[in-house]
Amino acid sequence: MRRKFMAGNWKMYNGPTATREFFAEILSALSATNGKEIVDNINSGNIEIAIFPPSISLEAAITAKRGIQISVGGQNVHWEKQGAFTGEISVPMLKEVGCAYVIIGHSERRHIFHETDESLHQKLLAATDGGLVAVFCVGELLEDRENGETFDVVRRQLLAGLKSMDASTVKDKIIVAYEPVWAIGTGKTARNEDAQEVCAFIRKVISDTFGEGVADKVLILYGGSVKPENTAGIMSQQDIDGVLVGGASLKPESFLAIVKAAIA
Repeated sequence: MRRKFMAGNWKMYNGPTATREFFAEILSALSATNGKEIVDNINSGNIEIAIFPPSISLEAAITAKRGIQISVGGQNVHWEKQGAFTGEISVPMLKEVGCAYVIIGHSERRHIFHETDESLHQKLLAATDGGLVAVFCVGELLEDRENGETFDVVRRQLLAGLKSMDASTVKDKIIVAYEPVWAIGTGKTARNEDAQEVCAFIRKVISDTFGEGVADKVLILYGGSVKPENTAGIMSQQDIDGVLVGGASLKPESFLAIVKAAIA
């Protein structure tokens, strides 16, 4: 049985002050009677919650979450351990501050900042070699879907990122997030059956490449306009193990409502 993984990607929102306020509200909510179900599911290993703040808020998040079993991760990372790379953050830096995860290949990094399949592969190698678990994002543009190229695009992105990795690394250090680009921040959500179809395809590609045992263990998330009201339907799909939430993760009330919907 794979655990459920509920991830909140804050993007360029919530500085240190807002981060501390967020975790204070989370602690209060989880300490209340109606938060017991979430706490019990966390303690039993049935569900994991991870927050990905902007880099300037990572230390505030790590400090503020003490006493709460919530993981913290970076939104991006460089493949070098150190060097003259102004504005970048390394894997050792993320580890030192207390991160367990890092997002790699988010569509905004691919399409706004023009990160390539090869650079993302180098980031994945650096992250997994350095002890982080990578949340590796793949997904098609609207024109790709309309042209019937969804599976070709997803396969290319997935295999380009994971090339040269061994099966144990993929099994233990890779989480795949399927994010159709046309559904991110648009209010549009892929139909549950469409999301399931692509996530099942991802699992099949992993199985064909690294073995069925690896594919059975890898967590696959869906991301794209996830809200409390559509979470239960998304999470009911066989090959979807969690969600990567954007805007709805910025407020404790909406994010906890998503978590509750996942364990209902």
